[in-house]
Amino acid sequence: MAKKKRALEIGEPIIHDDHKLRSRRDFIRHGLITGPGLIVGGGVFSLFSKPREAMAAVSGDLQDLANSFSNISCQIGGISGDAKIPFIAFDLGGGAGISSNVLVGRQNGQLDLMDTAGYVKMGIPGNMLPGQVDPAPVLTGTNGDFTDNSLGLFMHSDAGFLRGIDARAPTLRNSGLVDGTVIAARSDNDTGNNPHNPMYGIAMAGAKGGVTTLIGSQSSVSGARSMSPASLINPELQPTKVDRPSDVTGMVDVGDLTTIFTAEDVTAVMEAMARISHKKMRQSAIQTGVSRDEVIKELMSCGYLRAADLTERFADVEVDPGLDNNIVGASGIFSQTEWDNNREYQKTASVMKMVIDGHAGAGSITMGGYDYHTGERGTGERRDFLAGECIGACLDYARRMTTPVMIYVYSDGSVSSNGRIDTTAEGRDKPEWTGDNSSTACSFILVYNPTGVPLYPNGLPAELHRQIGWFTSGGSVVTTSSSAANNVNALAHAAILNYMALNGDVTPSNYGAFTSLFTNSNGVPTHGISNFDSMIAFGDITP
Repeated sequence: MAKKKRALEIGEPIIHDDHKLRSRRDFIRHGLITGPGLIVGGGVFSLFSKPREAMAAVSGDLQDLANSFSNISCQIGGISGDAKIPFIAFDLGGGAGISSNVLVGRQNGQLDLMDTAGYVKMGIPGNMLPGQVDPAPVLTGTNGDFTDNSLGLFMHSDAGFLRGIDARAPTLRNSGLVDGTVIAARSDNDTGNNPHNPMYGIAMAGAKGGVTTLIGSQSSVSGARSMSPASLINPELQPTKVDRPSDVTGMVDVGDLTTIFTAEDVTAVMEAMARISHKKMRQSAIQTGVSRDEVIKELMSCGYLRAADLTERFADVEVDPGLDNNIVGASGIFSQTEWDNNREYQKTASVMKMVIDGHAGAGSITMGGYDYHTGERGTGERRDFLAGECIGACLDYARRMTTPVMIYVYSDGSVSSNGRIDTTAEGRDKPEWTGDNSSTACSFILVYNPTGVPLYPNGLPAELHRQIGWFTSGGSVVTTSSSAANNVNALAHAAILNYMALNGDVTPSNYGAFTSLFTNSNGVPTHGISNFDSMIAFGDITP
């Protein structure tokens, strides 16, 4: 008799003989390395972009000085006025079994049930099918039929994602403040070459922060393990790695001067240096004319301005998530012991605090080790639970800050089961994961709205907006069921489209703001979406 396989611990690598290790992306999906934090911030190139609306925190003449540069755009003062909803994406590297967590149905929605074989293929056992009586629900407040819509979006009542979210955001279940949609869409297995990541498009749609535009969790062009659609990539957004909370604090570090002088004194010094630099720069321009050196001098002068601005805005602001009582401590999302011993919690909190507090416009978090077809179920259950905890942490922090947030979860490909049950405690009497299978793939969105349930467009019931595209009775994506069902580029744009809908920038009858952003200079659409009415799941939730 073959030896029973054991569930792998969190952080323990997953090795498949038929999966080669060629790149950093491969190491992440196998869990050999975690997805480090990353800030995609404004580097030198961002200084040449169109100025964003700002509110000066430094002296008025310094704001005038920043506006006077002729060769660059010097942005100071943070953001004001038209700030968009915070956006966080989770990139589960390796092919997570999302469809065994979030229910996907046939053409009439999540509860248009599939055949038993279809659910088993997705990893749901025949005695735990949606619609069957559940004699002993694991969580209170479920529907008693192996379904749970306490977060609006229907999930399996024993889903690892759901149990993880409940562990970190229990007060949000059945609150009426969370809802979502699932998108039936296949993508290639075990590759970072899927253009899943929508971050650049989210920035194009208006996301912006007081310190930087985008945050991610991978040292890559996209800021995540998966690529961004090529048409969206903007070299003005330069990646900056963040692997721990101290990297976040370093973004707004004003140095040791504030331990000697007051923040006001340091700001005054930086302002004076900016004025001197500006005066010398203008004298040089009169003597030599504008040149590449002139641009460099403007960059230096802007640097002093930004240092003064950061000192003014952040000298007395705590940005370290480890020192935030809402995140760590007796009344926090994590206990001190949990925080000290789990880098995934630290990474997630570093991104979520920056985004939800408004210091960054949007961020993505890469989590590795989701290529878990290991011939048993426990490994996948543990890692799905961890992903749920991190998603729940973001939702609960948004609740504590009374700030809306959109969370988008995707993975490269998916997994399937042959039906054999893992009877161990870790396996939870569910089918073993036995192989990659892109036909069972999907992505999903959760939205927290502190003022109430997200509005749904078209006048249709919410149930029909909780699913975009659909599966066959046998548990496979119908690749013609939506624009995104067999087009990862369109899937990323679908996330952007719904982000714009939540911000009130598009509706099913008026999506010109979206098409104008994602049409190239030759007038050719780059988004891949053909039926907008069926792709927009949300309405405007802005005040």
